[in-house]
Amino acid sequence: MIKLIAIDMDGTLLNSQKEIPQENIEAIQAAAAAGVKIVLCTGRPKSGIVPYFKQLGLTGEEYIIMNNGCSIYRTDNWDLIHYESLTTSEIAELQEACDDFEGVSLTLTGEQSYYEVADQVSDLVAYDASLVFDLAKARTLEEVAQEGEIIFQAMYMGEAERLDAFEVSFGESLSQYYSTVRSQTYIYEAMPKGATKASALKELAQYLGLEKSQIMALGDAANDLEMLEYVEHSVAMGNASDAIKQICRYTTSANDQAGVAKAIYDYVLN
Repeated sequence: MIKLIAIDMDGTLLNSQKEIPQENIEAIQAAAAAGVKIVLCTGRPKSGIVPYFKQLGLTGEEYIIMNNGCSIYRTDNWDLIHYESLTTSEIAELQEACDDFEGVSLTLTGEQSYYEVADQVSDLVAYDASLVFDLAKARTLEEVAQEGEIIFQAMYMGEAERLDAFEVSFGESLSQYYSTVRSQTYIYEAMPKGATKASALKELAQYLGLEKSQIMALGDAANDLEMLEYVEHSVAMGNASDAIKQICRYTTSANDQAGVAKAIYDYVLN
């Protein structure tokens, strides 16, 4: 019996217009009313999640896995119950990798702030921050350290061609010391080693006393891979990559056809 549903956001819960289809809201509310835990599991930071979570209308004790598994929050009081973070020396090492790589900048996701390590915020970073309802701050590494926030993860940003070249040059070495994923054409992410959506979902399952056989997860992209491999009830969105579909137990409709709702009715509330 499925007792928890882990749902990716972009490309999964959200349609192409970055909206939650009403069918998804109704299915999620029906699952929650049946006693199933609803866990959004996303690469987004808190600023880019809360407005959507409020639309779901859930009032019970729910949880959200954020920052690609680097943080877990309770939604009834927004307490941070578990996190992984980058050290000052790790951040300096990550910055050094792109110091001389023109067109690629390092951004940092803190508990409260979205930083770009630069003299001024670039247009690309400002655009990405706007997608999560935030404003990026240009800071030096020293200033970031002085502000004292928990830094959950880092993201290299650049136009696709420049980031392709950066990944070819540094991807292999970075992956030895960090959990890395190319989550968007313009984003290459670096998390603390071992931190993924799967590691956070496993942590949360233990916290709640659940087995992975009691969890269903839905996703569409590379940063969902470990999570979908971890659970027994894995669901690929109809718009997912072939690599995702091949490792999943089920495939549902696309995100523009309310595939989350279909999966909930097909595999949880049937």
